This record gives sequence, C-alpha cells and structure tokens, in this order.
Amino acid sequence: MSNAAAPATEGPDRGGGPLHVAIIMDGNGRWAAARGLPRAEGHRRGVETLRHVVRAAGELGVRYLTIFSFSSENWSRPASEIGDLFGLLRRFIRNDLAILHRDGVRVRVIGEREGLEPDICALLQEAEDLTRNNDRLHLVVAFNYGSRQEIARAAQRLATEVAEGRRDPSSIDDDAIGRYLDAPEIPDPDLIIRTSGEQRLSNFLMWQAAYSELVFVPVHWPDFDKAALEGAIAEYARRERRFGGLAVKTGS
Repeated sequence: MSNAAAPATEGPDRGGGPLHVAIIMDGNGRWAAARGLPRAEGHRRGVETLRHVVRAAGELGVRYLTIFSFSSENWSRPASEIGDLFGLLRRFIRNDLAILHRDGVRVRVIGEREGLEPDICALLQEAEDLTRNNDRLHLVVAFNYGSRQEIARAAQRLATEVAEGRRDPSSIDDDAIGRYLDAPEIPDPDLIIRTSGEQRLSNFLMWQAAYSELVFVPVHWPDFDKAALEGAIAEYARRERRFGGLAVKTGS
C-alpha cells in the first residue's frame, strides 16, 4: 500500500464513499463464548460473514477491501486454535476462490510467508495467480501479518541498498519506505473498521493508517453484515478529512 500523505482527491465521482476499506475482524471467540459454543464455531461463522461482506463491499462501490485474517501475534494462541484457523483458510480458498474469480475479485496477500506450511503458501500463491487480471474488487488478505514487521522489512531492504552503495541515505524518505511495503501499489485505506468494540489498531496497517478514518463497531465479527458496513460508510461520509490542512468533507 502506498505511503502517500493523503489520498488523491481527483478521479471518478464515487459519491463520497471510501475507495479502500480495511477491516479488523474481531470478536469470533467472544461471539462463540456468549453462546456456549467452541471458539472454532466462532471462526467458522466469521468466514461466512466474510463471504457476505466481500459481496456487500462490491455492491457498495468499494474497490479495495483489506481484511486482517491472521496476525503475526496470533502464533501465541493454542496450537489447536491455530490449526482450526489454518483449516478454515484452506477451505475458504478451495471453496470460494472460483466464485471470487468469477465475480472479478482480485486476491492479494500481504504478510510474511517464510515459515508457513508449503500447502498454505501454495494456496495463497494460487489465489493470487488465478485472479491476477481481475479488477472489479481487490481483496487484500493480511495473513501472518504485522505492521511493525512490514515496516522493519522495508527498512532492511533500504539498509541493504545503502550498504551496497546503491542508495544515498539522504534519499530515504516516506516515499522510499512506502515503496518497500508489502503492497505499494494499493492506495492507503480511507476507512478502517474494527468490530467487537475494541478501539486499537493491533499492529494493523499502522503506516498506511496515518490519515484513515477509524470506525469502531460494537458488534462481534460474526454479527457484522451489509447494514453494519453501510453504517460505517455513512459515518465515514459524515467526517471531515483534513490531511493536516483544510477540511475535506468526505460526503461532498
């Protein structure tokens, strides 16, 4: 994703809606616990919600949808839960990839792949390769992802260029760092939504979120639906975005 200080204001009229929405899908476990169900059932229902939200995002004119699927900190969870999460990812790609491709969705995966099981890496690559030429909706999956780690990888690449004499240190600025993030061609998120009522980024897109509007929704992810997405977008439209300067009304 880009490192631009502010998204471009020019381009086709989108009725004030966000071009890029990112979602921290939080609350699967608490949703399950409140119903006396195992956490695995909460994750399964969360995948169903994801299917509906991807479809709704396209219907609402969103061009980029980024989801926080599995964080680099999630490895601290019990091995059984990690196995359940990986199993859901396998099933989602195997069962839904053809539908996403048919519907013109391009899948892009960001995060660290080193150390993942070979079949997981192969599935992620298959999803990217099959949908590479699609352009109706860009679905960015943050998997084994942490924003601090992403920024550190960018810094390492720049440091290597300096050490090898291919870059002057004075040339390192925010644009240079942005070009070495995981998906520099994708615009920064206009709107970041977190479900379950928690109000923090949790190491998600911290560089790219510099000027994002944040909306915290007090429902667990399995209960999130198109109406909740519309509500978050309506809240976004009521905000005034300043980008460090004069106000820009998002709904104007």
